[in-house]
Amino acid sequence: MSTTPSPAHQPFPASAPVSLTERRKAETRMEIARAAAALFVKQGLRATRAEDIAQAAGIAPRTFYRYFATKEEAVAPLYAAGAQRWTEAVRTAPAHLSLPQALEHAVHHTLTPGIGVSAASWEWLRTLVRLADTSPALRKVWAEVCQASEGALAEILREREREREREGTGAREAVGGWKAAGGRKTKGDTGVSGGPGVSGGHSPSGSPGASEGHDPSGGVGGSEGPESADAQLVQPGPDLRFAAAVAGAAVRVAVESWAATTTPPTGPGSPAALALRNLRALRDFEWGGSGSESESRESGGRGGSGSRESGG
Repeated sequence: MSTTPSPAHQPFPASAPVSLTERRKAETRMEIARAAAALFVKQGLRATRAEDIAQAAGIAPRTFYRYFATKEEAVAPLYAAGAQRWTEAVRTAPAHLSLPQALEHAVHHTLTPGIGVSAASWEWLRTLVRLADTSPALRKVWAEVCQASEGALAEILREREREREREGTGAREAVGGWKAAGGRKTKGDTGVSGGPGVSGGHSPSGSPGASEGHDPSGGVGGSEGPESADAQLVQPGPDLRFAAAVAGAAVRVAVESWAATTTPPTGPGSPAALALRNLRALRDFEWGGSGSESESRESGGRGGSGSRESGG
């Protein structure tokens, strides 16, 4: 299996602004993907040809092959769209949630029919996942999408971990400044002594600090500028990569286990219920060293609502 997924399998679009041409290409890819999925569901993978997909999508066969090398690859954008919803939900989960709580929050908001995807679309997915069990080529597409999603999730977990470190650094600096001032507020203070360093995006000294996207280790030592390009290119460490793989497997196995049954996409035995059960079985896992169960309990006063919500 290739370790570098093709562009069609990538769960996230490029971070740079997307041109009109690129948007149209993405729309065409998704139209082809929907046509392919409809035919796979209706008449099966074996009976469907690339030419049939092209006709259903209203394009010429040569146009189809400009986008996809095989008929199996044509459904990659649908697989990837689901993976993107899941990882993006982790990224946008409330900042105060610990990593385990953010993962459960994301499951609730993406695997519950009607919130992220309709119940009918879940039935399509059930068929596509089942087909992947019988077709090595389609299984490869599914596996590559899942692998790419794990890489994206590792980056997101790193972002969340670094943000929590920045917040911790800002809070420690604020408390230190307050103690140095004898515990007295000075005129204009909005917080302890460095309130803006916690919530306003600046360090207590007024210079750009850890709260503005700088490395926490430079916030106290006096980093004088933005992070270097080398710092921005640092990849997630092995702990976070393993945490992303564990979280991704918890969700993937839930979806695959559900797809093998005739259980409805809601209620007990649904993808969301199975994924939450898998994640809760991992609550003692340290999640890269910053999201352990002990930390979840400590933040329960703030994050508990997120866990209760995701458990619904």
